[in-house]
Amino acid sequence: MSGTHPNSSRIRMSGRSFLALTLTPETPLVDWLAALDHQIQRAVGFFAGKPVILDLSLMRADTPDLPHLLPALQERGIRVLGIEGGDRSWPAVADWAWPESPMGGRASGPVSIPEGEKTPTLAPTLVVEESVRSGQHIIWPDGDVVILGAVSSGAEVTAGGSVHIYGALRGRAIAGIGGNADSRIFTRNLAAELVAIDGFYATAEEMDAKCTGKPTQVMLTGETLVFKPLL
Repeated sequence: MSGTHPNSSRIRMSGRSFLALTLTPETPLVDWLAALDHQIQRAVGFFAGKPVILDLSLMRADTPDLPHLLPALQERGIRVLGIEGGDRSWPAVADWAWPESPMGGRASGPVSIPEGEKTPTLAPTLVVEESVRSGQHIIWPDGDVVILGAVSSGAEVTAGGSVHIYGALRGRAIAGIGGNADSRIFTRNLAAELVAIDGFYATAEEMDAKCTGKPTQVMLTGETLVFKPLL
């Protein structure tokens, strides 16, 4: 006799990896936030939908303006997934909703916010002749990116122009950073965690279900991402 109740349900679980950015503020915080604003203006949409770890290792309990740091990041649309390197007992952060930093993460090297003018002059296309693995981040702010393989879950491709993926897109594709709203995203298999063009983005749950798992192009019409099948 089976020990499984006939009406019992299976709980389905699966893993999913994401690339998180780490921000390490420096003093004075007023100048650091001004520099961050400058970079955000030159790379519109760079932080769109990205999880961020806030590293307070360069802060002290008495750092001026520290109480306003987390609210200032949230006002800029930066989603703080976790905080590390500081002490939640500091009076300056007593009012913060302090999210626990995820366990098991490892550094993947520095990531520079790409520089770009509002109306960019695009450079030659970057061609990547292999798949982009989980944790990798391809940034080409001046032109198109062509991926001859797939983009794995937890990987990200960022381009100033369009993104062309000859394999499956399971990670994140961000096109048109710096204000190039005419950019598009092309893939032979849409299974993405996130797609974005010129700062407007859609997560997996927001994508057109008719295009999931199929050859698809993504374009921006006004302020709406439109998904169309590739014939």
